[in-house]
Amino acid sequence: MDQATGLQSPDVTGPAIAVSELSLIYGTRPTGVLALDRISFDISDGAFVAIVGPSGCGKSTLLKILAGLLPATSGQAKLRGTAITGPRRDIGVVFQSPVLFPWRDVLSNVMLPADVQRLDKSEMRNRALDLVKLVGLTGFEKRYPRELSGGMQQRVGIIRALIHDPALLLMDEPFGALDAMTRETMNVELQRIWMERKKTVLFITHSTSEAVFLADRVIAMTPRPGRVADAFDVDLPRPRPLEVMNTEAFGAYVKRVRVALKSDGGLD
Repeated sequence: MDQATGLQSPDVTGPAIAVSELSLIYGTRPTGVLALDRISFDISDGAFVAIVGPSGCGKSTLLKILAGLLPATSGQAKLRGTAITGPRRDIGVVFQSPVLFPWRDVLSNVMLPADVQRLDKSEMRNRALDLVKLVGLTGFEKRYPRELSGGMQQRVGIIRALIHDPALLLMDEPFGALDAMTRETMNVELQRIWMERKKTVLFITHSTSEAVFLADRVIAMTPRPGRVADAFDVDLPRPRPLEVMNTEAFGAYVKRVRVALKSDGGLD
């Protein structure tokens, strides 16, 4: 037991995330809709895992359960050995839209979780400035969201989720609203941030190529009800340049995802 927080001490020997027989039904039986059906997987500490699947397969529902925003109907999800039963301070979330407050400048938006959690302002400000530098936004600390491009806004969203040093970073199609070129740039940028910070990341996407490019491990889900269709490691050296997408090895991984999804045209 952690005497300072009153919480059970984290399990540093097991997986960072352990999901076991997780199911969710929207509504009530017998007319309820089965969204997730007995999902099970583990994520090791510091790993980057991508979950890919068609629209409506339950990817975002799964993320909401892991974020503590939605209770599962059955099964269990644990973070470092403790059950996820509600929102937690050691989980950061990045959504498709960065949801920045328009009246707050970049630095103030990044500091928001620290303000809410009443963390040490001086320490968190130094950390925020370090993260701003990490994503190449030095000089933009006093700019407002309306003065930033879509890619810059999403960078702010990412480092805002990192400011309180979470054990897990959940990302729900964070680049889905960006144009193709900006999205590729952000994939490279996210890879660089992850390699520097080594956070445990669960990344939701409907793009097969994005999943393979970013992840150490890819989990492919079936159409509703969402089940694990396939799960495999991606053995491509890092850092991965965009040119890796043109290689035979990359193509083989993408093909495996598409076979699992029973897709002949891909989801990109």
